[in-house]
Amino acid sequence: MPESPVVLITGASGGIGTAVALAYADRGARLVLTARSGGMLDDLVTSCEQRGGRAVAQVADVSDAEAVRAAVRRAVEEFGTLDVVVHTAAVVAYGRLTQVPEHVWDRVVDVGVRGTANVARESLRVFEDARKGHLVIIGSVLGQITAPRMGAYATSKWAVHGLARTLQQEARKTPGVHVALVSPGGIDTRIYRMAATYVGRAGSPPPPVLSPEAVARTVLRVVDKRRRTAAVGPLNPLMRLGFSALPRVYDILVGPLFNLLALARKPSPENEGNVFRSSEDVAASRGSE
Repeated sequence: MPESPVVLITGASGGIGTAVALAYADRGARLVLTARSGGMLDDLVTSCEQRGGRAVAQVADVSDAEAVRAAVRRAVEEFGTLDVVVHTAAVVAYGRLTQVPEHVWDRVVDVGVRGTANVARESLRVFEDARKGHLVIIGSVLGQITAPRMGAYATSKWAVHGLARTLQQEARKTPGVHVALVSPGGIDTRIYRMAATYVGRAGSPPPPVLSPEAVARTVLRVVDKRRRTAAVGPLNPLMRLGFSALPRVYDILVGPLFNLLALARKPSPENEGNVFRSSEDVAASRGSE
């Protein structure tokens, strides 16, 4: 019987990352779980082991290249190899370009773009040496369309999609190395509530809202079948079509629809959310999440 895969997951402390970790734990995988929230990671380690996996936690901020390098090194030292890396970590800020403070905007893009590059670089170094391995990058439908007041996040995801496509081209030189891009639509995770906001309201996942487990199932499928891309969300193709084929109509509609469907009803004070602090620290300070 083949040995269970070694899987490293970034952003594992919540949402899609947690769902992917539990899905792989159900397969008995050996897991390295990374995020900024150490307590949440420890709880996830327990959950994964209760479901038949083996897991270790490694606190890391993906924008820190050395922290990413240490996490990858931990996987190899702990389990002897690295088979799959699933990169889910990201942060969000709501507001127009002139509303979002420069340092917040820069941090959202830094985590999204440099963080993805850090994870990809360290993963691919291991995979290329071994001549095998799977890198799955979680993008977004906002890497294919845009929405007002999500400029920082959309900028980061457009860049991530470009990087992923480039990595797929480069991976042709190493046939055993597989790079995939998974692009979800609205997913029921706390990334929206934890986002920085400068629009007077917190974010909310736009409908139709799917579960993180739906994304996790897609991630496992693209690894199993070596698929290059996958979308998660029934309206993603329609949104992409409207954005590219009917740009003027799309631009007229997207603002009002965003206000109606992608923002919470309750007012929210301006705040930096989890852009600089871990979700664990933000939840503790709010005393409710």
